[in-house]
Amino acid sequence: MTTSARAAVLETQDGPFEFRDIEIEDPRPDEILVRMVATGICATDAHVRAQRMATPLPVVLGHEGAGVVEQVGAAVTTVEPGDHVVLSYHSCGRCKPCMSSHAAYCDNVWAANFAGARLDGSNGLHVAHGAEPHGHFFGQSSFSTYALTHQRNTIKVPRDLPLDVMAPLGCGLQTGAGAVLKALAVPPGASFAVFGVGAVGLAAVMAARVAGATTIVAVDVDAGRLELARDLGATHIVNPGQVQDLTGALRAIEARGLEYVLDTSGRTENLDAGVGALASLGRFGFVAFHEGTGAMIDAGRLTVGQSLQGIIQGDAVSSLLINDLAQLYRAGRFPIDRLLSFYDFSDINTAFEDAGSGRATKAILRFTSPG
Repeated sequence: MTTSARAAVLETQDGPFEFRDIEIEDPRPDEILVRMVATGICATDAHVRAQRMATPLPVVLGHEGAGVVEQVGAAVTTVEPGDHVVLSYHSCGRCKPCMSSHAAYCDNVWAANFAGARLDGSNGLHVAHGAEPHGHFFGQSSFSTYALTHQRNTIKVPRDLPLDVMAPLGCGLQTGAGAVLKALAVPPGASFAVFGVGAVGLAAVMAARVAGATTIVAVDVDAGRLELARDLGATHIVNPGQVQDLTGALRAIEARGLEYVLDTSGRTENLDAGVGALASLGRFGFVAFHEGTGAMIDAGRLTVGQSLQGIIQGDAVSSLLINDLAQLYRAGRFPIDRLLSFYDFSDINTAFEDAGSGRATKAILRFTSPG
């Protein structure tokens, strides 16, 4: 048996998303069929669209899904039909990082999330005519009215919380918050700065406030986002376009330097400025530097105990952090809704344009009306 679905398929590099009718296989024993309610648009989707990440085309992207469980495989014990769920990154569940609660660094991270297939190479998405689109992107391919997911990346959340607000917890907001709360483990009283206050950076600002950091610096060239960062907990804002010496501007805030720095921008100049602003024993985390970008640093600048740390998905155990963030949202301490712009699923191409231009901080596609 199969389930009929309507999917937004990326057919060509930099091309538009085109809607196609697809058939989705019934869940295998460890899989789950989810009726989609909403899904976020993330920079990683845009990177694949531009083929900066070589996921094969055509493909159904989407990896910040949220919806309602329709059907579960025979071995699934974590959710049941009717449960509300948020979808996150996928992992093999067998390698050393997975077995030690660091599944974001799974030895099979590419095959699990970017190969366009299950880990065994099969594809559960089919069409009657034409080239079959690759699926299982991040173990979900949530740009579709139904998604075939795995029990490891399907996270049950409280039914009373709005799924269209919960959706971006699956990747972008988990990444920013997890970088602060888990990967860097920013403690109370610490000084912290984040370069780039898009959705990931703003999640980091909110998380730093939750963690009890007393100095929270937001760095960006967008004045509107800097003001939003201030509203969400930043104690200081810095616009690099308005200062001659960014490192000096940061050290003017904390004379001994910053204890924790996070870069979400991927801009090479921010690596230089951030390392220059580190205190002794300071830690610099990054989520967006990629091979070949030229982001390099002289090791001699790290001689007083500073360190650099690459971070994926905030090093989060999704089933734990997503629900922690959901409860913080309920308590008014992690106001996700301040970041979101909503679009009908049919307007996916407009949503991508707005996200790419900065008109939308976090674009959310809705498959059904809220409520």
